[in-house]
Formats: sequence, structure tokens, C-alpha cells
Amino acid sequence: MNKLIVVSGGTKGIGRAILEKFMSQGYDVATCARNTNELLALKLELQSNFPTQKVLVFTANLAQKSETKAFAQAVLALHQPIDVLVNNTGVFLQGSVLTEPDGSLEQQIETNVYSAYYLTKYLIDNMIEQKNGYVVNICSIASLVAYKASGSYSISKFAMLGFSKTLREELKAHHIKVSSIMPGAVFTDSWAGVPIAQERFMQTSDIAEIIWTCNQLSPAAVIEEIIMRPMEGDF
Repeated sequence: MNKLIVVSGGTKGIGRAILEKFMSQGYDVATCARNTNELLALKLELQSNFPTQKVLVFTANLAQKSETKAFAQAVLALHQPIDVLVNNTGVFLQGSVLTEPDGSLEQQIETNVYSAYYLTKYLIDNMIEQKNGYVVNICSIASLVAYKASGSYSISKFAMLGFSKTLREELKAHHIKVSSIMPGAVFTDSWAGVPIAQERFMQTSDIAEIIWTCNQLSPAAVIEEIIMRPMEGDF
């Protein structure tokens, strides 16, 4: 039986790069997103490139607890040990705390934090039973530094890092690793239309490669936190 990685928000950007990297190393994958057509296109491409491995795609908006639970149930129905869980779902809404519209904080907390909180709760018993596993939380450099025009986004990402740190403490006794990844600017759709050369950005494959590398450590070691920035620094 192949190892299984679960990645939320896998149709684009960092999530997609992680799926491709782990499938290239023999993993089966399970992922979700809100757009069914994009999920089906992803599944077709991955199955074409990796015909001997399983691909589960599931339409879900993880800002909704009920849909998060439905995705988790679909994963558990595979009856396959989960080796890696990557909490990647997220949304960025530009704005400052003083001027952003009502609901901005709620939307970003629900998408960026609650999605990870509940998906982990619904799946973690699978890892606890096997006394093995790896949870990776995609935080942000905005989990550490407050940037202009990133009001509620920074609040949500600070909360995400707090969740990740807490999870690390709680899962030590179960031999489950937890890493918090804090990337700076990565070339994804979030930066579409910005007049900055692509070469200034990190690539999504950079994030996938570092997660794969962390996953190869011995059971005696874990990378708790990783900060990644473009070579020339923040914009």
C-alpha cells in the first residue's frame, strides 16, 4: 500500500506543487477545493502522470465546518493510514484593520484557521492509532510580522502559528511531527497583475521541496518552524 498525503487547497499554487512532489515519490494523494471543474482537471492530469497511484479529489469549502467534516470522512473512507497532512487552505483579503469591511476578519479566520483546526481534529486519530504521522501547517511570514494592508490576514496567520505551536506540544507524546512553514512571497495567483518580475518570487516548488526534505528526517528529529523569504528579501 502506498503512503497517503492529504493536502487541503490542492488545485493551485503551493498545494498543487506539494501534491506533484509527493506523487513523484510514490504517494497516493487526497485533496479538496471549492471548484469542481478544477479538481477534475487536476485529477485527470495527476492520474495521467502517475497512473499507478490513487487520487482522491473532493469539492469542499473548508471555511464551512460541515464541508470540512465531509472531506475528512471521504479521506477516512479510503481506509488507508495518513502519513502526511498539509493544512494549506487559505485566503488573503487586502485591507487594514481600521478600514476593511465588516466580515473580513471572520472570513479569513474561518478559511485560514478553522479549516486547519477542524480538518486536523477530524483526521488526527488516524495518525494517533499508528503512532506516526506528520502535520504541516502553511502559515506565512505574516504570522511573524505585521505588514501594511494585511490587517485581518496577519491576525489570522498569527492565530494559525499559535494553533501549530499548540499542536506540536500536544502531539509529541503520540510521535507525530508538526511543522510550521512561514513563506514570504511565493509566485501564485494571489500576486496576479502585480508589476514585479517573477524572478523576485520564490516558486511553489521551493515550498514543496522543503516539506519533502523535512519529511525525510529520522523519527528522532522534527523541524518545528521554517522561515522562507525571496533571496532579495520582502517587497
